[in-house]
Amino acid sequence: MATRQDAVRPEVRPWPALWALVLGFFMILVDSTIVSVATPAILEDLGSDVGTVVWVTSAYLLAYAVPLLITGRLGDRIGPKKLYLAGLALFTLASVWCGLTNSIEMLIVARVFQGLGASMMTPQTMAVITRIFPPDQRGRAMSLWGATAGVATLVGPILGGVLVDGLGWQWIFFINAPVGVVGFFLALRLVPDLPTHEHKFDLIGVVLSALGLFLLVFGIQEGQKYNWGQIKGPITVWGLIISGIVVLAIFVVWQSRNRGEPLLPLGLFKDRNFSLANVAITTVGFAITAMAFPLMLYAQAVRGLSPTRSALLLVPMAVISGALAPFVGRLVDRTPPRFIAGFGLLCCSVSMFWMSQVIEPDVAIWELLLPIALLGVANGFMWAPIGTTATRNLPMHQAGAGAGVYNTTRQVGAVLGSASIAVLMESRLAHNLPAMPGGAAAEGFAGGKLPEAVRQGFSDSMAQSLLLPAAVLLIGLVAALLFVAPSHLQKKPDAATQPAEAA
Repeated sequence: MATRQDAVRPEVRPWPALWALVLGFFMILVDSTIVSVATPAILEDLGSDVGTVVWVTSAYLLAYAVPLLITGRLGDRIGPKKLYLAGLALFTLASVWCGLTNSIEMLIVARVFQGLGASMMTPQTMAVITRIFPPDQRGRAMSLWGATAGVATLVGPILGGVLVDGLGWQWIFFINAPVGVVGFFLALRLVPDLPTHEHKFDLIGVVLSALGLFLLVFGIQEGQKYNWGQIKGPITVWGLIISGIVVLAIFVVWQSRNRGEPLLPLGLFKDRNFSLANVAITTVGFAITAMAFPLMLYAQAVRGLSPTRSALLLVPMAVISGALAPFVGRLVDRTPPRFIAGFGLLCCSVSMFWMSQVIEPDVAIWELLLPIALLGVANGFMWAPIGTTATRNLPMHQAGAGAGVYNTTRQVGAVLGSASIAVLMESRLAHNLPAMPGGAAAEGFAGGKLPEAVRQGFSDSMAQSLLLPAAVLLIGLVAALLFVAPSHLQKKPDAATQPAEAA
């Protein structure tokens, strides 16, 4: 059993390794957004219905979110490089399978395998960054990792629109094949084989965490579809959500009493920054996911923009976020994270409040682009400091476990955001369009642009919905302001304010 990080560092070239990992991470994120653009084409081509085609996305998100705790821990045991390569191979093969399917049922099954591949890859990217970059360089590395998320948010919808219009929906999956092959060989060549750590696998913890997360995420994700009521027989949406919470509570109790090696070392949460970073990233995942729905619906239904042109509204966000990445990365390594992350979260909340005030049927596009540009500033200042702060103080042998927890909370935040914004949008539409609770509004949207009579009410509903993610971000802002300076920035590393390392 090898445990010494220093033994491998001299041979490691961190930046080439990071670029190889970022390519695969970028592909996962693009695939999370690209399918939404192709949904109408899939619906028509495979002769499905709306309730079923939603599972093309839901199945992927479930298979992605549920195993993250397990795959993070597994990376510590068998090596992050091996698990990343296995996940990338599975993701690439499943992408080809998705493109070759000719039934909605088979497409959903293939998407499950795609999600599993993504869940194997994601925690390894953070774990490798934590293990191959020294503490005073992790900020720049995490900044590149965060900028990837911002660019993928833009590229996904635009690339999806171009591919669907030009070649057909199958090509949103086929495009992953060459990218996956290149990414596999780059990672094989450039990512180092890091020391592994002999972990006993907590099988009871695996079952409890997977079951609890599945029930919770499934209940939240499908709640709107079943009107938050009965699903089948005695099974209800709230029954699933409550059962999921109960099972996860049992999981936590088991982890605290497990005298062997628990799946989730609760000692991780003794690190104040790790706990607070998980709160902050949950709100970010919630807000970024929630914000996209009302903005894109407004752009397409009220302004009559195509999916591709709607996605182009996000260009200022992606460009500014990418341009800020190197600057913020250097800043993260020299400045206490509370200031940088706090500024980013504040900008994010303000941008969504601002957006909610300017969204009107006939507002000039440039007025809409200003809060979107501020959102780019927010993205530039949020992702790197929160991600770096989460893992900076963790022991190397628990880097995978910490990355798994961090990505799980981010993904659960995204699912919560998706479900919550759907409920709020429906509520505001019912209030602002009382005479047409889905009838004329839905009919108008199906044709591309809403009738003049309902455009104002629809705009108001989307604008009011944006207040939810803006408010949730304030919780993340408070968490970020409570960060303590990492050890390499403290004058007295042994001071009483030093957060305890996770055992």
